[in-house]
Amino acid sequence: MTEFKQSQRESKDNVLKGNQNVHLVQSLVSSESAIQSRTRGHSKYETIEVLHLDNITKIVLKRAEKKNAFSFEMYKEVASALDEAGKDDSVLTVITGQGDFFSSGNDLNNALRSFEGGLEEAVKGNTGLVKKLVCKVIDFPKPLVAMVNGPAIGIATTILGLFDLVYASDKATFNTPFSKLGQHPEGCSSYTFPKMMGLGKATEVLLFNKTLTAQEACNVGLVTEVFPDATFQQEVWSRLRNYATLPKTCLALSKELMRNVEKEKLHEVCEKEFELLAKRANSEDSIKALQEFFQRKSKL
Repeated sequence: MTEFKQSQRESKDNVLKGNQNVHLVQSLVSSESAIQSRTRGHSKYETIEVLHLDNITKIVLKRAEKKNAFSFEMYKEVASALDEAGKDDSVLTVITGQGDFFSSGNDLNNALRSFEGGLEEAVKGNTGLVKKLVCKVIDFPKPLVAMVNGPAIGIATTILGLFDLVYASDKATFNTPFSKLGQHPEGCSSYTFPKMMGLGKATEVLLFNKTLTAQEACNVGLVTEVFPDATFQQEVWSRLRNYATLPKTCLALSKELMRNVEKEKLHEVCEKEFELLAKRANSEDSIKALQEFFQRKSKL
């Protein structure tokens, strides 16, 4: 009888332990599900990654092997991701780069494809994709933040004048080598840069290819604040999480009040910039500059 009671107690203890284990597993599963629900990614993209965390949509340029250069596909995918981010439940949207570069600008293969398939038509297609992305940034309804984790070149620099906040690592640099390539400013920089920097500084940057350090870019208004590279991700993300607790509609409407006055002007500038780019694409000096650039590259 005693052995029977002892057996019953052991059986009961095992059931209790089993229930505890079940509850523990359920708790762990719930925790994991909660983490997954807070951090959701889109796998449909090839050149970028889109994450949702803490009421923030994060768009990561994901071509580290190409220094996050903008291929035709990346232009399309970032534009599509911005469309979705403008309509989702997030409070703000962040764009950053994977690896050491924010972005090295327009992918050189885009230009090579232009030579192979007929320059004039290819340039029209290329400028059309870039123009579409610029217009998406101009019209983006929520606060748009750039986390510039490394060098930004060409379109990756010019478009920053349209962002609401630009936070940079102290390892970031900013360069627009348009004149070297026989090209012209885009991303509305022909308007935003003189306005924020003054005409002299903007001339150095846009016409004479001056490279700005992160601190220099901050001093002329292109960058909002510079952070030590070692703590860049933690410091900026902590700040953004706080911003994302603010009322979503309030922020969007406040941005609209601040930005709508100039939207028409920005679209007008964008149109003129790309008209000039398309018109000058097959000019003698533009073609010569590109050919010389590729010749230099081939010797490296």
